[in-house]
Amino acid sequence: MKNLEKNISRKLAPTQTARMVETIYGCKWSLTVYQLLSMGINRPGEMVRSVEGLTTKVLNDCLRKNVDFGILRREAFAELPPRVEYSVTPFGQKFMRILDELEALQLEIDDSQTG
Repeated sequence: MKNLEKNISRKLAPTQTARMVETIYGCKWSLTVYQLLSMGINRPGEMVRSVEGLTTKVLNDCLRKNVDFGILRREAFAELPPRVEYSVTPFGQKFMRILDELEALQLEIDDSQTG
């Protein structure tokens, strides 16, 4: 019998998306920010006022990471006082659907362990 040639290479996790998911889940406020945006709260000051324990410094760091990944869009208006608003990009909407699927998977795991 002939030996089968090994023609399948090792499958690796996609580095950029794996890092993105890890970073977003590592930031305990990202999911809350997404929830705020879905509720129409898109200005940083309003976000901080809406969530107990969220500080401006931590929020700005979280928002910056999300903008860098292309999940959120930052729009600065040339007004006095300055106004900044955040919105979800089309890519961000796709990314959030993946996060929703991860949450659904976790619920399935939780249900199977309790029932």
